[in-house]
Amino acid sequence: MRNDFIDNLSHSLNKMQREGLYKKERQISSPQAARVEIGHQNGVLNLCANNYLGLADHHRLVNAAKNALDTYGFGMASVRFICGTHDKHKELEEELATFLDKDDAILFAACFDANGGLFEALLGPQDAVVSDSLNHASIIDGIRLSKAQRYRYLNNDPVDLEIKLKQARAAGAQNIIIATDGVFSMDGSYANLPEISRLAKFYGASVMVDDCHATGFVGNKGKGTPEHFGVNVDILTGTLGKALGGAIGGYVAGPQPVIDMLRQRARPYLFSNSLPPTAIAAGLEALKIISESDDLRKKLNENSKYWRAGLKALGFDLIDGEHPIVPVMLGDALLSQKMAERLFDLGVYVAGFFFPVVPKGQARIRTQMNAAFTTEDLDQALHAFEKAGQDLGIIT
Repeated sequence: MRNDFIDNLSHSLNKMQREGLYKKERQISSPQAARVEIGHQNGVLNLCANNYLGLADHHRLVNAAKNALDTYGFGMASVRFICGTHDKHKELEEELATFLDKDDAILFAACFDANGGLFEALLGPQDAVVSDSLNHASIIDGIRLSKAQRYRYLNNDPVDLEIKLKQARAAGAQNIIIATDGVFSMDGSYANLPEISRLAKFYGASVMVDDCHATGFVGNKGKGTPEHFGVNVDILTGTLGKALGGAIGGYVAGPQPVIDMLRQRARPYLFSNSLPPTAIAAGLEALKIISESDDLRKKLNENSKYWRAGLKALGFDLIDGEHPIVPVMLGDALLSQKMAERLFDLGVYVAGFFFPVVPKGQARIRTQMNAAFTTEDLDQALHAFEKAGQDLGIIT
C-alpha cells in the first residue's frame, strides 16, 4: 500500500485514541457466564453480555452441541441451496416459526445478515422503507443495499412517523415497510408498537421488527415485543446470539411468500455457508428450555428491578425503563472508558459506549442483567459502582 494511505490511517487511529473513541478488546479465557476469567482476574462479574437468560454455558445446550458434533459432524461446507440444508435446519426454522406464530422462518449466519438481506430481496425502486432513527446498524445497512425510497423518522415519534408515511404515499410508493427495533439496544427502550401498528394499518404499510433484544425473555413465554404489546407485526427478525444461547445464527420469520422470496433472493443466505449442526442443536435446546418454564424470565426481571433501583439509590443518571438493559449515562467518552477501567479493577466487567455507537455527548456504561446473577453478585457490583463513581466524581 502507498505510504500516504497508511499514514492517513495511523493519523485517524491516533485521533480516535486522543478523543477517547478508540475501542479496545478484553480476552475472556473461560466460558461466557455471570462470572468470567479475564487475564489474571478470576470471577469477574460480567455486566455487559447479551446473555440475558444465562444460557451461554448451560449444560443442556453444551450437551446438545456435543451430541450434534458427534452425530452430524463439524460443518456443512456449503450454502443452503446447493448441499448445505440439513434436516435440522428445517426443524429449527419450523420451531422458530411456531414459537413466533408465523408461517415460516429462514436462518442466516447472524441477524446482521438477516437484516442485511431482507430489504433488497423484497423491495424495488417503486417501494419505500420508513426507518426509526435509532435502528440497529444492520437495518441501516440493509436499507442502503436496497433500491427502495428511504425515509427516517425521529426515534419512537409517531407524529414524525406519520409525516414520513404521508410523504412516502405522496411520492407514489407501492409497498411501504416500517422498520424498527423492538428494543433499542443502547437505551433499553421499547418501540411503540401499538401506535406503529395503528399507523401501518391506516396507511397500508407493513411492519418489520428486529427483536434481537427481546426474543426469549420479553412477553408471554418470551415471544418478544409484539406479544408484550398484544399486537401482530408482519416480519420479525432475531438472533440465536443473545438470549437463545449466545452463539451464532439469525433468522427472519413472517408470511410464507416473504420467506420463500428470501430463499430465492437474499444474498447473505444464498452466498454464505449454512449454520453448523452444533449451533442448530443448541438453538433447538434453547427453545425447549424457554418453553418449559418461566423461571429464568422471572429471575431476570427480578434482577433488573433490583439493579436499577440500586443504581438510582446511589445517584447515577439512568435512562428510565424496565428492560434488562440499564444504561448509566456519563456524557463524556473518556469518562466512560475511565469508569469501565476503574470498575474492572474492582472486579466488574463493563464497556463504555461512545460515538459513533451512540451520539456525541451521550457516552454511557451500558449494563445488562442476567438471570444467572445472584443478589450477592448484584450487591458486589453496586458496591463497585459506588466506589468507582465516587473516585471519578460522578456521584458523591
